[in-house]
Amino acid sequence: MTALEELGNIAKVPVEIEAVLDSRIMTIAEILELERGSLIRSTRSAGENVQIHIGGAHVADGDIVAMDNLLCVRVTDFRER
Repeated sequence: MTALEELGNIAKVPVEIEAVLDSRIMTIAEILELERGSLIRSTRSAGENVQIHIGGAHVADGDIVAMDNLLCVRVTDFRER
């Protein structure tokens, strides 16, 4: 029996995964000027490392990958429990 089979129905519970691509400090005035379609410049680019969080906990690391006009994250390493 595989680990996935052992989990049974709990394996179907959705969880939120967050890839932390960048952070930025902005003034309140800059935030208030944002509208749909606004761009916030990032200091990160394809190939750089990112953290992957589940439930707020840092569980894995990855790389930013550009694929088919999308920015994606490739999981490169899982952290020890």
